[in-house]
Amino acid sequence: MKRHLLLVAMTLIAFYPMKSIAKDKTVTLKVIETSDVHGHFFPIDFINRKPLDGTLARVMTHVKSLRAQHGKNVILLDNGDILQGQPTCYYCNYIKPDIPNVAAEVINYMGYDAETMGNHDVETGHAVYDKWIKEVKCPMLGANIIDTKTGKPYVHAYTIIEREGVKIAILGLLTPAIPNWLNEDLWKGLKFDNMVKSAHQWMNYLQTHERPDIVIGLFHSGKEGGITTEDYEEDASHRVAREVPGFDLILFGHDHTRNKEIIRNTAGQDVVCLDPSCNALMVAEATINVKLNKRGRVVGKHVDGEIIDVRKLAIDEEFERHFQPAVDSVNAFINRKIGEFESTIYTRDCYFGSAPFTDFIHDLQMQMTGADISFNAPLSFNTAIHAGSVYVSDMFNLYRYENELYVMQLTGEEVRKHLEMSYDLWVNTMKSPDDHIMLLNDGSMDDKQRFMFKNLAFNFDSAAGIDYEVDVTKPDGQKVHILRMSNGEPFDEHKMYRVALNSYRGNGGGELLTKGAGIPQEELKNRIVYRSERDQRYYLMREIEKAGRLNPKAHNNWRFVPEEWTRPAIERDRKLLFGE
Repeated sequence: MKRHLLLVAMTLIAFYPMKSIAKDKTVTLKVIETSDVHGHFFPIDFINRKPLDGTLARVMTHVKSLRAQHGKNVILLDNGDILQGQPTCYYCNYIKPDIPNVAAEVINYMGYDAETMGNHDVETGHAVYDKWIKEVKCPMLGANIIDTKTGKPYVHAYTIIEREGVKIAILGLLTPAIPNWLNEDLWKGLKFDNMVKSAHQWMNYLQTHERPDIVIGLFHSGKEGGITTEDYEEDASHRVAREVPGFDLILFGHDHTRNKEIIRNTAGQDVVCLDPSCNALMVAEATINVKLNKRGRVVGKHVDGEIIDVRKLAIDEEFERHFQPAVDSVNAFINRKIGEFESTIYTRDCYFGSAPFTDFIHDLQMQMTGADISFNAPLSFNTAIHAGSVYVSDMFNLYRYENELYVMQLTGEEVRKHLEMSYDLWVNTMKSPDDHIMLLNDGSMDDKQRFMFKNLAFNFDSAAGIDYEVDVTKPDGQKVHILRMSNGEPFDEHKMYRVALNSYRGNGGGELLTKGAGIPQEELKNRIVYRSERDQRYYLMREIEKAGRLNPKAHNNWRFVPEEWTRPAIERDRKLLFGE
């Protein structure tokens, strides 16, 4: 009888295992981040009318492959700056604002789990981004984007995802430098808190109220550095990783630079930090292994990550078919001819002296406003408008961003100091004829904001309306010598001039007006005497259509000196940067 009962018990155990003998298990999560997509949804460069590497059409292929292996344990995240870039965005934002925004449709189709806002998303203005937020089906994150009426986040601070008993919190943050770049009308009713302070606050909240097993930061802010003032720190992702214990993984962006690092925080824990650069050429991919005991409690976890190049992956055919109507609509918009250029103009020329590309925009700014002086920088590193027919698509090469046009009142001294800082960022102080004339670093073309320059290439302002020399043998702050107004009148450092410039610069972007010219940030808005109603690209297109045929020329109103040093130095650095 006893033997019979023993056999029955053993049989029951075999067929009905008791929880007390359940084994530990490991849950593997795959976390994918895209960042700074800038409208690169489809494998078509609508600006240059040719195939495009990368794009979300290829990211979809990679995501599908991972989902086939890991199912719902794939977590897909986007880190903002998705609403500006390719003409696709401009078309949905401003030409056909009543249709669903394709930036939302793509996110929904691909099944993203969360998204943060980027500064270029805010730059589109409330009408565009409020509509986009409503259309996106996943949570929109931004813990430090505060609604001034309620004192609470304007969008979700965080979201919670559960996979196989593992609770994951994703906290979103945005660089707080927005007010120093953008007209207040674009972000009216909002304020942007310090990232470190906000991260501390919400980490405490998460640990107290949510008790997640994994915490992921999704930050639209660069690694470190950037512009730092008493009011804000532009790039603070690594600082948060170091100073705010609790994060297992930080996915960031904004600085358009591929990066993978492990940061040791103040609690002695390692935090994996990943940045996939921009334009959907790469994705950040993290693997998180979470060990659960038989009671479902986390007893161990390990995070690793890498940057995956998706540039040459196959295009997902279902994705391509689904969005073909959107592609057709954008093609119809950008393929409209608006005029002709008699000669080709290049942004590369702008770095080495007065150039047709920059001076064409200077001309527009001064003609529209009647300003005395114009400031302008090349906004694309190496692009061209070719001789012959000019199309709507070319306007996105001619003017990259949706900046407005301002006129500000500046003294002659402030004009000179603005230019002094610009050229100090731009050119080297040459010690011998064999030195570089450009201020370069040891980086590579992988940095899509600096390229091989030491500083951000879109902050290299030149001027029109004045004649001047830049002596590259002089120390910083003493290089610019203004000779006269270009109309022959004397230049007076004590006189107030009307200066045309874009809204990014006029709001303090690049610090050329604040740190350079010495104008307090809070005073800038009082200096603005004109604001355009539309973006500069709109007015450029209108002027080209009005003229019909154009032949932009350099003003030759400024030059680098001494020429016996600068001419050969320009040849050397031009070959180094552009291979010619």
